[in-house]
This record gives sequence, C-alpha cells and structure tokens, in this order.
Amino acid sequence: MPRTPASPTPADLVLRGARIHTVDPDLPQAEALAVRGGRLVWLGPDAEADAWTGPGTEVIEAGGRLVLPGFIDAHNHVRLGSDAACVQLAGVGTLDGIRERIRAWHSAHPDAAWIEAEAFDYSAIPGGRMPCAADLDPATGDTPAIVLSYDVHTAWLNTAALRRLGVTRDRTDLPFGRAATDPDTGEPTGFVTDFAVRGLSRDGHRALRELGVPWASPERQYQRLARSLDDAIRYGLTTVVEPQNSLDDLELFERARAEGRLRSRIVAALFHPRGTTDAELDEFEAAARRFDGDRLRVGPLKLYIDDVVEPRTAALLQPYTGCGHHRGETFYPPEEFAELLAKLDARGFQCFVHATGDRGIRTVLDAAAYARTLNGPRDSRHQVVHVECLDPADVPRFAELGVVACMQPRHCAPEIAGPGQDWAENVGPERWHKAWPMRSLHRAGAVLAFSSDWNVAEMDPMVGIYTAVTRRPLGGGEPWGPAETVDVETAVHGYTMGSAYANFLEHERGSLTVGKAADFTVLSRDILRCAPEDIPGTVAEIVVVAGEVAHTA
Repeated sequence: MPRTPASPTPADLVLRGARIHTVDPDLPQAEALAVRGGRLVWLGPDAEADAWTGPGTEVIEAGGRLVLPGFIDAHNHVRLGSDAACVQLAGVGTLDGIRERIRAWHSAHPDAAWIEAEAFDYSAIPGGRMPCAADLDPATGDTPAIVLSYDVHTAWLNTAALRRLGVTRDRTDLPFGRAATDPDTGEPTGFVTDFAVRGLSRDGHRALRELGVPWASPERQYQRLARSLDDAIRYGLTTVVEPQNSLDDLELFERARAEGRLRSRIVAALFHPRGTTDAELDEFEAAARRFDGDRLRVGPLKLYIDDVVEPRTAALLQPYTGCGHHRGETFYPPEEFAELLAKLDARGFQCFVHATGDRGIRTVLDAAAYARTLNGPRDSRHQVVHVECLDPADVPRFAELGVVACMQPRHCAPEIAGPGQDWAENVGPERWHKAWPMRSLHRAGAVLAFSSDWNVAEMDPMVGIYTAVTRRPLGGGEPWGPAETVDVETAVHGYTMGSAYANFLEHERGSLTVGKAADFTVLSRDILRCAPEDIPGTVAEIVVVAGEVAHTA
C-alpha cells in the first residue's frame, strides 16, 4: 500500500468511506482516494484520508458504496444514437404492431414530409422472411417512409419512398445500400441491405440528405449525439469509443464540446469503406494529428468484412440453416482483405473490423496473421468487433495474434439472439456452441473489450455486465449458452481495463491507480457482491471525470 507523505499537499478532491475496486492487481482494494490536477495522487485507508484534506478540498462521502473506475464503452454509436423524431419500434413483436405504431404517429403528424422509424425487429415479420414495401403501405399511404432495423444494418422502404429515392429494377445499387429484388419480377421489394456500410458512410449520408431524408441532416445527427452523450455520462461511461465516423462528422463532436455536452471522453474511429484512397488515408492521418487530446481523440479505422446473421448477410463457414448452399458473403475476397489490412498496418493504423460470422472472423484473423508475417510483429491491437459466431479452432488465435475481441454481451441475451429468434434459427442448434464464446476467449488469454453497441442495445453497462454473467433474459428466465458466462470481476474488467487496453489507454485509464486520470463512478449497489439479478437497475450515483463531478443521480 502506498505510504502517505508526512505532510501531503491538500488534494482538490477526496473520496472516502468507500469500497474501491481498483482493477489494479498491485492495490486491488482501497477505502479512499485523493485527486489533484485531474489525476489520482493517492489511494489508501480512510484513516489516512484526512492528511490529504484541506480547506479547499472537495470531499465526497461514499457511505460504504462501491467505487469502480469509469466505464469505457469500446463500441458505442453515440453519434448515430436514438432519434426522438422517429417512430420508436423497440419491443414491437408483430407486423400488425409495427403498423399500429406507425399509424398512430402519422395521425399525430399528418403534415410530415417523411415517416421515419427505427429499431424494427426482424423477428416481427411473419414466416422468417424479410419485410417489403407492401407490408408498410397500409400504414403509410402516399407519405414516403423509411424504417431502420434495430441493428441499423438494413432499411425498409414503402412504395412512396422507393419512388422518392429513385429505386427501380434498373437502379438497385444505391449510395446508401443494395435494394433487394423480387426473384420473379425483378422489381425492388422495399428491403435495403448494406445500410450500415453505405448509408452510414460519408457519401451515403450526403446522398440521403440531398434526397431530402430528414434523419440524415446534420442537425438531427447532432441532436442524436447530444442526447446520447447525456446518457453516457449518466451511466458512468467516462470514455466512449465512437466506432464509425467520416471526417464530416468530427465537427459535431467539436460543437458538443463547445456547448458543454461532451462530458465523457471520446475516441472516434474513421470509417474506411471499400475504395478509400491513399489521399483519404492522408486526410485520416492529418485528422488524427489534429484531434489527439485526452477528451477527443481520432485515429482508428473502421472496416467491415461481413454483415449480420439475422438477414443472412454474415459470412458463415457452412450454409445457413434451411438455406441450401447460401452461407453469406464477405465484402472483400480474403486475399484482397489481407493485402489491405497489411497495408493499413504498415502505415500504423489500428483497425476495428466488424465480423459476426465464423467465416468472416476467420478471414480477419487470417489477414492479421498475414500482416504480421509481412510487416513483422507490431503492437497493433487490431480488433474483431462483435465476434458473434466463432469457430472453436479460432479461439486461441486472438491471443496468439494480439487481436482484441471487442464484444457486446447484451447481444447474446436469449430474448435477442436465442432459440426462437432469427439469430439462433439462422445459425441452427448445431452451431449454438459458437455463440459469443466469452469464457473460452478469456481462458485462452484473449483481451475482452466490452461494449454496448448503442443504439443496437441498451447503453447501460449494468445490462451488459448482467448478461455476461448470466446469459439470461433481462427479466429473468432460462439462460442460453451458460457455459460461456464470465464472472462479474471479468465483466467489470472488460468494461474498464480491457477496453482501455483495446484503445491504447491502459496507462491513462481503466484502473484506479496513482498517476492515472481520476475517472470513476460511485454505484448505488455493490455489483461485485449482490445477486446477479440485482445488477440491472444499479445506478451511477456520482460520476467523476478528470477529478471533477460530471454527474450526480
């Protein structure tokens, strides 16, 4: 335990009377801490706290509550966020329910130029099929409508929107996605895939703005960002990694900082769609040099190798259940992707690669191995993001290659991905053992970086920790895949030091250690000791960033 100097200089802030779980093996527990200049200068027993307290010291009495390092959400779309101007479809489990909610919104907004909705669940569409324009038309009439899936990987258009956006049988390769067509007629169905890859790109957003879709306007983007940032600090997220941005989006973060909404620290990754040029990479490097502060840092690159399991667009090693020979596609041939990753690695970029299917994940790991062979070992910390369906043969390769598993525990909840849901049914019971193998990866020595993937799932880390520990529904019930649960300390580590390491922040954040940034949260319950079912609902009562109280419940 650190010794207290004979006459330490009074601290700016002292917290005492706490049960501090430091996530630092050299000093796992403490009762009090002291902060000066935004950094931790001491941790130790309550009996020594008075030595750090002077007339100007702010004192927080923790009352025996648990204190943890500030949570670091390694994959959180705060800029995408949830949009209050959209019809909210989360939790609506039937097509009739979707129509009813859209009709109610339309009746309340009869003069709206567009109907925009978000968070539709694939499982709400009957028969295991994907939605079509005819499903929407009865609820929308001649007002164009765009409905985004809960994972924002697909869009659903009505007939009026197909006309407004210029989608025809001869124009299905769109700036914002790929329009599905009817196999018999060749006409667009109203279902658009690859929206996350194209619609959320710089060019895709510009195209949607030019076509008059209000959702894509800069002001609507900013309002989503500001609300999400308010939620982040409320949940004790002192650092947020925003994983997919264009250079155009960086001014939104600057505005948030200027308006006092950027209370959490931000790491912003830049989107690298296929076709990104060397000149654009030069611009990315310039942006990384410009935004290199402790509050806003730009630098990693976001890429996709495959899509998602629910609409059967992730790349699997074996065909989807009941789909003949269809096993999804990768966005790049494996050899091309290996050359690309090696090129980016040689330029010093860290890459976050979206990969959900076992073939997609293997393609990324093979590319990481190729980059190491070509460039030599480097502390690159490339990430495979999501790791939803992982072949057991590839589990040890994460640690061997130094690749981080950036995972979202909530995604594997039974009511989201389990039996009866599209994810589980598309993969089939014989592959359920591959689903989100958190314990296997942890035991194999992989770094787990946990995150929410907001607004795909709840931002609250308590929900993610509960699911990682139990793999049960949020309201209780039978677990799905309990062999791959982790203990609560491991889950907390994934949301703190694991995510700090994943983003080259382990020397600054992730644990409560003398010399590090004073980012911490005081929780309403001791989640390390309470029953797992009591973890959800735990509140971040006090959140401190750089030694300043940023939120109180």
